[in-house]
Amino acid sequence: MSARTIRLAVPAVLPALAMFHVVFTAPVVSAQKMADEPTHREALAHFRSGQELMSAEQFAQATEEFIKAINLDPLLSLAHYQLGQASMNMQRYASAIKAYKDCIESERQLFALKQTNRFEVEKQKDDEIRELKNLLETGKGRAPTMMGLEQRLRDLENQRHQTGGTFQPPPQALVALGSAYFRNGDRDAAEAQWRAAIDANPKLGEAHNNIAVIYMQTGRFEQALQELTLAEKAGFKVNPQFKADLKERTKAKPR
Repeated sequence: MSARTIRLAVPAVLPALAMFHVVFTAPVVSAQKMADEPTHREALAHFRSGQELMSAEQFAQATEEFIKAINLDPLLSLAHYQLGQASMNMQRYASAIKAYKDCIESERQLFALKQTNRFEVEKQKDDEIRELKNLLETGKGRAPTMMGLEQRLRDLENQRHQTGGTFQPPPQALVALGSAYFRNGDRDAAEAQWRAAIDANPKLGEAHNNIAVIYMQTGRFEQALQELTLAEKAGFKVNPQFKADLKERTKAKPR
């Protein structure tokens, strides 16, 4: 299939170039305690510096700042997420996979800590929500560096009010992880993550759209059209050319 027909909604708009296998050495998110207030504030300062560099499309330097933030506060999930975004922009897909996984793991640990440190966890969530709102209100950066942040904000707000139950990975992080797997050449893993995102949020049109891309690539044209219909019902703006190409392929498929 030509590159023109691939309309994947990934965190960064990237050409299909050769894979990079450099993995940045951000700390592993093993069992962690909440960072103390001064350390958390210092981590947030590095996060802001990293986002400023993202806005200037200085992705390598942004990566360094996000890693500094994570070293100080490994449970700062937003820093993990944006580290993944920076890695995607540099086509370092293995690094992006690790960053998005660490984002999900930090959320998992915060969920567990909420049982004993409710006030501290909610305060950290409030800080991350405030940072995201500021990014979205100021509108800094080109579209690829901002993509997915509105849904990420909704995920954080939902988690802020969640009490009890079982941990549910943030849907937008699952979408981003799927996109990183896709760019790294693992379609099965990508589809699994996008399906998990839909299980968490059936109205996540971006995930439906991305699955449609996989179905089109693998000749499942009718199923791809069904996914595009669901994407549109969810309010996702499907690329008209992608939809037209898919309909043509569906008509041409032997019965």
